[in-house]
Amino acid sequence: MTLSDNQTLDASLSSADSRDLLEAHGLDQEEVRKLLSSSLGQADDGELFFEQSQSESLVFDNGRLKSSAFDAGQGFGMRAIAGEAAGYAHSGEISMDALKRASSTIASVSDGYSGISAEAPLQTNRRLYGDINPVDDMALADKIALLEEINQYARDQDSRVRQVSASLAGSWRKIAILRADGQIFHDIRPLVRVNVSVVVGEGDRQESGSHGFGGRHGYRYYLNDAASGGWRGAADEALRQALVNLEAVDAPAGELDVVLGPGWPGVLLHEAVGHGLEGDFNRKKSSAFAELMGQQVAAKGVTVVDDGTLDGRRGSLSFDDEGTPTQRTPLIEDGILVGYMQDRQNARLMGTQSTGNGRRQSYAHIPMPRMTNTIMESGDHDPQDILQSVKNGLYAVNFGGGQVDITSGKFVFSCTEAYLIEDGKVTAPVKGATLIGNGPEAMKRISMIGNDMKLDTGIGTCGKQGQGVPVGVGQPTLRIDGITVGGTAT
Repeated sequence: MTLSDNQTLDASLSSADSRDLLEAHGLDQEEVRKLLSSSLGQADDGELFFEQSQSESLVFDNGRLKSSAFDAGQGFGMRAIAGEAAGYAHSGEISMDALKRASSTIASVSDGYSGISAEAPLQTNRRLYGDINPVDDMALADKIALLEEINQYARDQDSRVRQVSASLAGSWRKIAILRADGQIFHDIRPLVRVNVSVVVGEGDRQESGSHGFGGRHGYRYYLNDAASGGWRGAADEALRQALVNLEAVDAPAGELDVVLGPGWPGVLLHEAVGHGLEGDFNRKKSSAFAELMGQQVAAKGVTVVDDGTLDGRRGSLSFDDEGTPTQRTPLIEDGILVGYMQDRQNARLMGTQSTGNGRRQSYAHIPMPRMTNTIMESGDHDPQDILQSVKNGLYAVNFGGGQVDITSGKFVFSCTEAYLIEDGKVTAPVKGATLIGNGPEAMKRISMIGNDMKLDTGIGTCGKQGQGVPVGVGQPTLRIDGITVGGTAT
């Protein structure tokens, strides 16, 4: 295990400790507020963001503990906003001297000052998760023993299993956001993810499958969840996917009608549409959805929301990294564009209000508009009726990575589990299928929406401008007409 050299964590602090982050480091809140008020005297907005964190990851691979890492960190970020400009300074040292140095750095951002300071976010007492520290939820020896048990269980299920990889990842963040008017926002944010990957083989052919789950509780909450099957359910699902792929034939290529399964396939919605509905891209008119507010951007019946208020979900937050309470934000209603996801700066510049989507990876990163849990709501079609409506197509159940161009809306996504649809019946599994298209155009080609909206299992991490944050996705079964499928069949 390693502890980062320049970021030591006060051992007296824990998730159960109620002492304020400022007091714990010998800082007087009023003195800090006066310094911040002076720093933001010629700024439209800004804040001081404090953070302490712990994180761990353990990977058991090929019958042995491959890696075990632990990190503890602390630091602050100070920001001043004037017009479109933002000054940001951060440090891993929490002290008055460090704060004064940061204050001197950001005070230079004043040219675009409007003369009116932004109103502070509304306070909320809502709590969407507890304050458990997942790192302390289980002893290290118990975590290693669990990974060994997962490994052995998966191998015992089928003689074709050649490799098993199981991992645990947990983190705990304690944050405080201080504003110049003296308001202070506190939050403790737990997060865990458990993942199982299985490789199976027959002869020279090998295929893989994987399944993960998690959210904002401790490990035990998910490991013992009867509804999901816990870790055994994850191992069974990973093995099922691998065995399906072992029988897969080469995917066809060409324009096909595509049915997307419920849940995790919503990652296509997240990438191909969600990013294009973030406020900064639309303010700068670099999104394919820019200046389309109030217009038809998707097929009738398509309703998309971003909802950061779901209890315990991976993408949920009681309030965002600027102190604004998260909310259920309508983005598309019955195919009409009705909203964007906003942080404070972009909302003010666009003459609207923050939607609680101002997020940052850590104290060392500046906030920007980011998704939380992005969901397409259910329609009224039975999923079986959707499949039976397709003469010749592809049923995409799980996705891997993808690439999206925000400006053009073009996307490419790889399917990790997909099947042929022939005369309304799901037939052979296929390998090597990729979906190629344009996000706004694909939204208009949705012809049937299932009544089975499902959230993903808690595995998403979204990247944007070098920052990664946990997110969730969800959608029902969908039929999209005429999507280009890149395949491996000759």
